[in-house]
Amino acid sequence: MELAPAWADLGLWGLFVACFLAATVLPFSSEAILAVFAAGPWGTLVLLAVASAGNWLGGMSSYGLGRLGDPARIARWLRTEPAKVLRWQGRISRYGAWAALLCWLPFVGDVIAIALGLGRARWVPTALLMLAGKAIRYAIVLGMLR
Repeated sequence: MELAPAWADLGLWGLFVACFLAATVLPFSSEAILAVFAAGPWGTLVLLAVASAGNWLGGMSSYGLGRLGDPARIARWLRTEPAKVLRWQGRISRYGAWAALLCWLPFVGDVIAIALGLGRARWVPTALLMLAGKAIRYAIVLGMLR
């Protein structure tokens, strides 16, 4: 992994930025970068807090993009049919902010976050549930590494 040392050279800011970017539509693994940091001098709780905060803010930025968009614009951006975006919007209105617990999932997590915004899921429950899902995932990863 060539990029991991560069992220590690930035210290905890590198972890924060990497986790933030991994929660957007950029395809890379924040877990792999977290593993590099876990081998460093930082404590587990610090790594958990920094990684979770970065990934959560990245996910909330995707939620914000969804709030700004309309189904046709989001469909073009995601390179999918408008009908698919409307189906996601319907699911969001059915399940609400609870779907935010799944925003940590690879590939579809970003789409879920965007759909939460597009479906106008309530901000506070969405933010709290998204943070919980992402933090639990990182706690499991760190538990396996330490």
